[in-house]
Order: sequence, then structure tokens, then C-alpha cells
Amino acid sequence: MKKLKTLARRTAGLCLSVLLIVPTLAVEPLSTGQRQEDLDFLYEKVLVENHPNAFANTPESEFLALKAEIEDRLEQSSGTEFLLDLMRLTALVGDSHTQISVGSLADFRGYPFTMVRRGEKWYLSSVIPEDRDLLCQEVTALAGKPVEEIIEAYGTLFSSDNPVHLRRQFRQSCNVADIYEYLGLVKAGEPLSVTLKNGKSLSLEPLSLESMNQLEAVRISDVIKGEPKTAAADAYYLAKPLSEEAYYIQYNTCQEAEDLSMEDFAAAVAKDLTAGQYSRVLLDLRNNGGGSDGVIWPLLEVLRKAMDGGTKLVGLIGERTFSSALINAVEIGEMGGVLAGEPAGGSVCHFGAVHTFTLPNSKVRGQLSSKFIDLNTLLDAAAGRGVEALEPDVLVYQTMEDTLNGKDSLVEWCLTAPAQQLVPANHYDAPLTRGRFLGQLYEAAGSPAVELEELPFADSFGIEWYLPAVAWAKAAGIARGGAEGAFSAARPLTWREAAVFLARAAEVLGVSAVDPSKERRGPIPAALAQGWEQSAVTEAWDLGLLPADADFARGLTRSQGEELAAALAGRIG
Repeated sequence: MKKLKTLARRTAGLCLSVLLIVPTLAVEPLSTGQRQEDLDFLYEKVLVENHPNAFANTPESEFLALKAEIEDRLEQSSGTEFLLDLMRLTALVGDSHTQISVGSLADFRGYPFTMVRRGEKWYLSSVIPEDRDLLCQEVTALAGKPVEEIIEAYGTLFSSDNPVHLRRQFRQSCNVADIYEYLGLVKAGEPLSVTLKNGKSLSLEPLSLESMNQLEAVRISDVIKGEPKTAAADAYYLAKPLSEEAYYIQYNTCQEAEDLSMEDFAAAVAKDLTAGQYSRVLLDLRNNGGGSDGVIWPLLEVLRKAMDGGTKLVGLIGERTFSSALINAVEIGEMGGVLAGEPAGGSVCHFGAVHTFTLPNSKVRGQLSSKFIDLNTLLDAAAGRGVEALEPDVLVYQTMEDTLNGKDSLVEWCLTAPAQQLVPANHYDAPLTRGRFLGQLYEAAGSPAVELEELPFADSFGIEWYLPAVAWAKAAGIARGGAEGAFSAARPLTWREAAVFLARAAEVLGVSAVDPSKERRGPIPAALAQGWEQSAVTEAWDLGLLPADADFARGLTRSQGEELAAALAGRIG
């Protein structure tokens, strides 16, 4: 089949001889007064006045204490130290989308090396030619400290809301000498020790940016044997078959290409899927740092139809999956797809929708979140999850061996894994949502055929795995919705709502006449004794559809929902 891709190009990358890549902005030295003005502007106008909740993770007292500390050394600090002070103040927000642009003020010095993470280990990914034999060796310590301890120290400078994003920030600046010195990890002007697992070590002197730019380097890319068919392409999105059974889609940025609309791209994918007999589709978000989460929607609708026909959808995620791409990954979970790969750099719930800012005197640039995106309340797949890295359902690391052999560890696994391993994680203790409970009741009823000519409720998305269940429940009178035709499927289920749904389902399925001996005639618990739809709640209790020992004041978990649905199924004659 013809390979689908867009010719729209993204940034091509920088000079291959550069180990340290830090853009600089030439400015005149700032006076103490100008620094004070920039510091006040950052704190008062940017963070306090315009961030949705700058003190969500750190008390205001800590901000003020650090600001006072910075003010005490405004006159003595170098331009580089002042920039790092601004970064440190911003990092207290603990928001991966709110940050100061590294290198927008000062000329940094660097150490001639870089690293890459594979699995839980770090490896040298570039060195100077005389250290060629050490390339790809595992790094165990920097400046005499374990790498993870260095990353923790970096967390005081780089604003992150989860450890995966912080690791990425560290990897991108792990060779900046000024950061090590600022954090007290290396004494000013002294070399950095890089300790390797093989017993060898490097002692690297700090070099100016100009000197770094003139260095020749040996890189991991120089020793890799080819590249996989799924290597990151210079395209917004592309699609192609990988085998007779697997179809692959790479989605690299949440933007629409000028030369190929998402509607046209999705239509071409639909044509391919119709022509082939693919048992699984791999949707790769590992290179996607975000943009606008709604761009992908035409493609998700195509994939929803393919899933309805029996095709398995597998979303591939990793460290670079961030922002809007993170939202799209959770939407894959909402469709009933499985997420495979490594933990994402983006958090499930997070501050986002960024705006840029520039400080008045230094012209330091940065970005600031404008709202909190609470996916926990929007999607069943995010229920119970907070500001935490999105974990895959199936953890598969890229290995160093596969990297050197030009193989994609995750895709190789996806192509050979049996279907029973490609399933979403259960998360039994997660809150039970209204939509999921209807899905459980629908399964208990035998999953009767449903005609979906239109969305059942005004707030239905159209891609949910439980959409047929919601449509069935509405048609049967089990779910009736609320104001303005909405259902709020992602809202956590209460015991009262569970009782109402059970009583209505029991009537539809004829449970009340099946086994009268199991009816319960004892007093109804006080927590369920009064309120909305009391007659239905009382009937569910009398029929024995509710457990006698439950804490009815609390919400339900997914496992409790399964138990209720199983009990109902056992009563169907």
C-alpha cells in the first residue's frame, strides 16, 4: 500500500559538532535596579497575577523567602547566576508548562559529553574522539554522586510536575557546567567527574560555548546500524503498514499540516484499513510534544470504527509524550485502546494552555500556564489519576542493544505480542464512573446489539469504549441524563446512583421475578434512606442487589462495580 505522509517539515536540528546546545541572547549588563524590576515582574505580574494557582505545590512563604534571598545578591550575581535564580524561583510552581527559557540571558559553559537513558540506566551518547571507546558505556555517577541524586538537585531549577519530565529536562542540560556549579555539585572552574560502570571515569573541564561549538564529537548515531522503519520522521503525521496484520501511524505534533489536512489524512487511513485485514493499529505518540489536542479527532473517529470491527488499537507513549499529546493518549484509553511503552513526560492532570512572556529589561523569555486541565473529571480513563506521569498499560523499554542494532524495541514487541497481552490495565481501585458502571451492566446483560445512529447524550464524545452501553441504557430507560441532555459519564458514581441504575436494570432484565427468595426485607441503611429516586433505591436494597456491609457514604471503585454487575448477571434467568 502507498505510504501516507505529509511533506510539512519541522525544525531540522542543530550542527552535529555541537555537544552543548544553548541559545543565547546578547544584552548589555543589567543594573541592580533593572534586575530588581525583572524579578518583581516575574513574581508579581507573571506568577502571582497570571498563573491559575502559583502556590498549588509550594507555599507562598517559600516563594517570598527565595525572592528575598535573590534580592540580597542582585548586585553580586553574574548574568548567568541571575538567570538561574529566576529559573529556581519559577521552579517552585511545580508546573511543567511554566518555565524560563534556558539560555535566554547568559553564555553557559559546558562539559564535552551528553547522555541518553535506556530503561532505568544512563549511557554516554556523545564524547570527544579520544574517548571514543567509552561511547555507550553506562554512567553510574556524576560529580561523585549517583545520577538520580543529581537529577533530584536539578529539580530545584527546572519546573516539573512529575519525575519523567524532570529526567528529560536533566538529559537536555546534563552537560551545563554553570548548573553544576550553581547547585554546589562542582566547585567553580573544576572538572566534572563522570563515573562509568566498567570502572573507568572521565574528568571533564568546563569549556566556553565557543569552544564547545568547535569540538568534534563522536555520537551514538555514528555507531548505530541503520534505523527502524518507525524512526521519527520529519513530518507532522504519516501512516503505513508494517505487516499484513499491523498498521502503523506516527503522530509527531498536534498540529495540522498545510499540505495534508487531518481530514484527508484520516480518510486515507480509513481507505487503507478497509482494504487491509489488520488485527492491530499502532498509533505512535512517542515523538509528540503537544500543540492542540483536538487536531487528531478525525483520525480517532476512523480508528473507533476500526475498533468496532475488531481491530486492536495500541497507543505508543514515552518520555516525549507531553501536553496535548498526553491528552490524546488518555483519549486512546477512553476508546478502550491499550497504551504501551514508557511513562509519558506529561501528567494526566496538569496546568497547561500556555502563554509566553518576556521580562522587561533582560528580555528573558518564558511560558506560563493559563488553566488547570483536570482530565480526572473529563474522561473515565483518567478517573482517580492526578498530577502524575501517565503510565503505560504495558511497560516496554527501548534497550541499548536494540538502539545500536537499529531496532524499535516497543514496536518489535507490539508486532509479536499475543492479543491477550494487549489489554488496558485494570486499575481496580480507581473511582467507578457512571459511564463505566453502565458498561459493566451492559456486559452483565449480554451486550445486546445497539444501533448508534446518533450520540445518546449531548455530552457524549462518540469514541468511548462504553458508548454502546450508554446508548443501550438510555434506550432501556436505565440512564436518563440530566440538564440539557447531558449524562456526565466521567463523573464518579455514588451508591445512590448505583442503586437506581441497578433497580432500573433489574426491571428491564426481569430480575425481580427470577428469585424472590433472595429479596432482602431488612431496614435500608441510613445513608440510602432518603433522597433522589428513593423508590428505586429501596427496591435495589430489597432485591438484595446492594451489599449489606458497604460504606454507602463513600464512592465506589471499579472492582465494586464489577461485583455489583456480576451479582446482577447471576440473577438473570
